[in-house]
Amino acid sequence: MTHATNIIETEGLTKRFGDRVVVSGLDLRVPRGTAFGFLGHNGAGKTTLMRMLLGLTAPSAGWMWIDGHRLPAERAVALARVGAIVEEPHFHSHLTGRENLRIVAAVRGAEAQTRIEPALARVGLSERAGERVKTYSQGMRQRLGVARCLLIDPQLLMLDEPMNGLDPAGILEFRGMVRELVAEGRTVFLSSHLLDEIEKTCDAAAIIDQGRLIAQGPLEALLASETADVEIGCRPPDRAFELLRRHPAVASTSAIPGGVRIRLSRRDGVASINAELVGAGIAVFRLEAVHETLEQRFLQITTRIGGQP
Repeated sequence: MTHATNIIETEGLTKRFGDRVVVSGLDLRVPRGTAFGFLGHNGAGKTTLMRMLLGLTAPSAGWMWIDGHRLPAERAVALARVGAIVEEPHFHSHLTGRENLRIVAAVRGAEAQTRIEPALARVGLSERAGERVKTYSQGMRQRLGVARCLLIDPQLLMLDEPMNGLDPAGILEFRGMVRELVAEGRTVFLSSHLLDEIEKTCDAAAIIDQGRLIAQGPLEALLASETADVEIGCRPPDRAFELLRRHPAVASTSAIPGGVRIRLSRRDGVASINAELVGAGIAVFRLEAVHETLEQRFLQITTRIGGQP
């Protein structure tokens, strides 16, 4: 175990509902002080994992730790500074946003009371906090849920689809808020289907498919392609295409507007390719490595093992 570096750890974590295995042998590692994305198709087991970590459902097999404390044996101390939103947050709709937070803070103590206004400001609800929650949009309810989490000064926030209902400006604000929380040394664990936002927000991620963990690690490692593709903007592109399809460092070629896309058979071949094109009198004005997005990588991995995009 590496509790000093990971705030969440699981070993062989499994959950069955009858004969159906929802989570299977999960070995998850969530580094401290990061924004961590948890990705999977609907029904992949994301919410079930979060419910097990929070003690809302019991695992069928395996072990779990939060902040080095084993669950469920040390649940109270493990979850003392964990804020969570699993599925949609619920509130007393006839009360205002501020009144809802006051009810929660009353249970948490005087220190939590002092955090109400800063929490509302952090999630951008200060001006609407005096309005009844029944008038709130879904996005506002999500933000109020995050504010409620902040009342306990959490070291770990676990948020299930927290960007649901947010407009583009709200998503941008949320992304900034997450980065501020991480800069303070907190860990934010995000389950989301908005892969582009996970890529822009998170430092690391895990991908789950059909209940099994199929990849995890820093985003740059997850996005590292097994192949190296390069796009070359050149003139004339038809001559470049014919020359490159016979080049020993090129595995395949395809035409693109204003140039050629190649897949390298060896990664050190770019310099010789450029030299050969220029030597043949072909003007090269762009030579750019093609980087996969997180969405492309996610679909590639899950499709490979039988997932349904």
